[in-house]
Amino acid sequence: MSKAPDSGKMDADAPSPVEQYLVKDPERFALNLARMIEQAGKAAAAWAEPREKGEVRDHVGEPMADMVKTFSKLTEYWLSDPARALEAQTRLFAGYMNIWANAIHRVENGADADRASQPERGDKRFEDPDWGRNAFFDFLKQTYLVTSRWAGELVEHAEGLDEHTRHKAGFYVKQISNAISPSNFILTNPELFRETVASSGENLVRGMKMLAEDIQAGKGDLKLRQADYSQFEVGRNLATTPGKVVGRSDVAEIIQYEPATDKVLKRPLLICPPWINKFYILDLNPKKSFIRWAVEQGHTVFVISWINPDERHGLKDWEAYIREGLQYGLDTVEAATGEKEVNAIGYCVGGTLLAAALALLAQEGDERVKSVTFFTTQVDFTYAGDLKVFVDEEQIAALERSMRGKGYLEGTKMATAFNMLRSGDLIWPYVVNNYMRGKEPTPFDLLYWNADSTRMAAANHSFYLRNCYLENNLSQGRMELAGRTISLRDITIPVYNLAAREDHIAPARSVFLGCAYFSGKVDYVMAGSGHIAGVVNPPSAGKYQYWTGGKPTGDFDEWIAKAKENPGSWWPHWHDWILEKSQTWVEARIPGERMKTLGEAPGSYVKVRV
Repeated sequence: MSKAPDSGKMDADAPSPVEQYLVKDPERFALNLARMIEQAGKAAAAWAEPREKGEVRDHVGEPMADMVKTFSKLTEYWLSDPARALEAQTRLFAGYMNIWANAIHRVENGADADRASQPERGDKRFEDPDWGRNAFFDFLKQTYLVTSRWAGELVEHAEGLDEHTRHKAGFYVKQISNAISPSNFILTNPELFRETVASSGENLVRGMKMLAEDIQAGKGDLKLRQADYSQFEVGRNLATTPGKVVGRSDVAEIIQYEPATDKVLKRPLLICPPWINKFYILDLNPKKSFIRWAVEQGHTVFVISWINPDERHGLKDWEAYIREGLQYGLDTVEAATGEKEVNAIGYCVGGTLLAAALALLAQEGDERVKSVTFFTTQVDFTYAGDLKVFVDEEQIAALERSMRGKGYLEGTKMATAFNMLRSGDLIWPYVVNNYMRGKEPTPFDLLYWNADSTRMAAANHSFYLRNCYLENNLSQGRMELAGRTISLRDITIPVYNLAAREDHIAPARSVFLGCAYFSGKVDYVMAGSGHIAGVVNPPSAGKYQYWTGGKPTGDFDEWIAKAKENPGSWWPHWHDWILEKSQTWVEARIPGERMKTLGEAPGSYVKVRV
């Protein structure tokens, strides 16, 4: 066989391509395999022990049953017509034949033919040169790509499926495709294979040790580590903007931040973050902190820090979170500043709660919030993204049964669901790096925050899933709170509605559609990047862009086509929007000057880990 053109000139002292995959020290390799098995036993014990004690009860059957049911509907379409089934099989067989023809061409001519299938641009799984240089690994890669794309096309071209079933089928196919990638296994990944041989299997020993530690950390479930968490501590190098806790209820602490200017805007700013994660995504570090930046612009900033719920909070529903969180926050702001007019921000589900609260408070005559800003917030859930995969009557009922005993959903369950939305980025690269390469992930503050998961109070979570994702009651004027049927039409104050172009949790189209339900003037702005990076984008970074345009009505794609693209961060644009509403300035307010403080920011609730 002649040498392939892209193989390059071999160094005289370098090992041959074949030698890189041969075990050099069988005795040491066997010893490490034995050590790996020992560590695997510890991992198995960490998984089994809490189950034997009854501390963990698996509900594997329910999600698996849903996946089987979804695939049954898909296969029914393709197998119900023999001609259709034959056509699908022929397409797959033709793809395999192209791969085989390419492999034969390489053997006979020593050069590459046009490969049958190539990874998509930006796919980092197949970057190692041997995925293309080595005929064996190239064959595996192409076979995988042809098969996974064929499976995706089966979903795309299946007629008669309702949109929810099609969405679920596409999601499950993607999860399986990501899981069975040859890049995830030692013998089918050239880089992993070489590392295992070069270290005589020591990487596997380290990997199994990390696996056991992560199952222990998850109390019987795998808590996948995505960063070196030892480098971070909330209050030390995360959430460091100075301030005081000025209020505390059963569900929330209220934090007031120290001023950074002599004069401040008369209207204070109250931020309602999501309770699904912790508020310090807006205060990661001084360079990335929206909270610090807002303080530096002259805002008197208050933030709601939600409790990490336990058994005591099982019956806390949306009304409780409004009364004891949002409305309590408004009361605290008024007590701390004497002001009855407030600007408010809601982020993600915190924004959805804020919208519902504003509709309720409007009926009750509470008009303290004079402008509202929503960060990547959905109020209409027609196009609610991949999270809708997990939401139908059967799945919600199963989730409610699992929450009934403890009164909450474990934080790891929600974290896993979010990671699955981007499993190719947030799960499998870390599985490979941690448990096969045996390497510690690098320190990364954003991923530390992502792993700092929170529990979900049962009543709160059930209300959210049913009223928003399942029944879409908020936008349709059917949501019931405090004995009232609320309507977003009652929200007449100005709205700044921020979406993110690549958001997979609150898609930009979904946020756009929600603009139509408010009665006040709505300014729709779309930031570049996704659910987090699109929001946490300080001006000093000089990254991304944002789009502004006319009234957010009509067709979303037409609005995008006509919108103006602006470079950099949207933060200054938002601040200018606030100044348009009120430019009255007063002397800076010091936390505690009008009321007793309860401790230093970031408070105690945010430090409770699961």
